[in-house]
Amino acid sequence: MANKEPIKPQIVATKTVARTRLFRIETVDLCFANGVETRYERLRSGRHGAVLIVPLLDRETVLLIREYAVGTERYELALPKGRVETGETLFAAANRELMEEVGYGASRLTYLTSLTVAPGYIEHTTHIIVAEKLYEERRPGDEPEEIGVMPWRLAELPALLAREDCTEARSIAALFMVKEKLSL
Repeated sequence: MANKEPIKPQIVATKTVARTRLFRIETVDLCFANGVETRYERLRSGRHGAVLIVPLLDRETVLLIREYAVGTERYELALPKGRVETGETLFAAANRELMEEVGYGASRLTYLTSLTVAPGYIEHTTHIIVAEKLYEERRPGDEPEEIGVMPWRLAELPALLAREDCTEARSIAALFMVKEKLSL
């Protein structure tokens, strides 16, 4: 028996209740197909989303960054990432962020997939880009301090996950997807 596609609720009204430099908070009034009306809140980000880059120094080694994360109030190990600027392609954004945060550019960029973090209330897409054939090139970025770069062997992902400073879910998912793709 095939599952029937549910009917999407009708958006009755949306209202912006707060706005920051990066985000907008909205209330969304919905009417479901069964007649139930309710209000949700959602966090909206820029239209273009973000890129998260998996920079491969070689088939076995990825370059991680150590950067202060204000949400957790500590330094985190993660993959380089940043938002896609207006007029930028995903690959241009990925290479720019890679040069700004890691000090490398990539001769080969490959789209892997797109992820959301909490689609129930956050409208934000992160595009995963694999960067290979790296070459040294540093560009100035918007970071308030120099970002640390740490090579990590993909075969040692369990040890990375055992660390208290590696909790960023998008990075963890991307690392496992790349490891699987490379069959390491």
